[in-house]
Amino acid sequence: MEHGWVPDVLGRGFEQLTLPLVPDEPDGPQEVVATLVRSLPHGLFRDRTLRDVDVLYVHGWSDYFFQRGVAKFFTDRGASFYALDLRRYGRSLRDGQIHGYIRDLRTYDEEIEAALAHIQRRPGRRLVLLGHSTGGLVLSLWASRNPDAADAIILNSPWLEFQLGRLGRSALTPALELGARFRPREPVVPVMDLGFYWRAQQESSEPDDPTEPNISWRPEKAPPPSLGWLDAVLDGHRAVARGLGIEVPVLVMLSTHSSMSTKWSDELAAADTVLAVDEVARAALNLGTSVAIERIPGALHDVFLSRHEARREAYDRMARWVRGYL
Repeated sequence: MEHGWVPDVLGRGFEQLTLPLVPDEPDGPQEVVATLVRSLPHGLFRDRTLRDVDVLYVHGWSDYFFQRGVAKFFTDRGASFYALDLRRYGRSLRDGQIHGYIRDLRTYDEEIEAALAHIQRRPGRRLVLLGHSTGGLVLSLWASRNPDAADAIILNSPWLEFQLGRLGRSALTPALELGARFRPREPVVPVMDLGFYWRAQQESSEPDDPTEPNISWRPEKAPPPSLGWLDAVLDGHRAVARGLGIEVPVLVMLSTHSSMSTKWSDELAAADTVLAVDEVARAALNLGTSVAIERIPGALHDVFLSRHEARREAYDRMARWVRGYL
């Protein structure tokens, strides 16, 4: 085992590496780290479509990397798969830290670049960025600022626009900016997560691709974000609305519809209960010059944690896109 890499909590085939980061506000001198998880291709496999590809995955809010099936999709095709738990999330969260707190999404450049340094990419290899929800926003912005870094981008329900759309975002921005300036760590209220997304994931779990998140790292109800964090996200939404100019191929995967009900029903196990997917689909057209949008019937917010039919459909469509572009 290479220096620094240790067995990961996901078990056989997964290793993790702690990435020390420069301490940032509000933690002061407290340890600030990110965590890089890897799963490398091994054994004999017939499909070598991605044998020259490195994949870097970034998670969303109140989340971390635990989707073994996503890693297997790529390693079965010969790719080397890496996932990044950002600072103050999942494996990287330390006692006393504010979950997920950040004031500027560009701060994540440090851990993205540290991860790429440890991937040790060789000449001739290609980089695919894979982001879910807020991670999709983070990677899209990073790719726009680093136009020669990635060869393709795959976005799983990326949070590219506020749930109330551009008009709602514009109306909210002045008050949010003021609050973030003077009370950046204050939580946003009210919190609308009723635990339905968690329940939908549990009901959609499959024996051969189980959903077994650590509830300390991914609680049943998402913790309230801070004013500073939400202000940073909306600043990212404004950048997307202006256009990011990404020139490499981008795949955006979304459910066909959203549901924001305050009462549980079976419909919530077949819809995105986090984002307004139509708003995201419109915003996705601002990403770049080659954007494919795939709408998956019955998909959850994480399309790869949906019920069997939608989950298989999501993997099949991603495979089709991979064959075409990679």
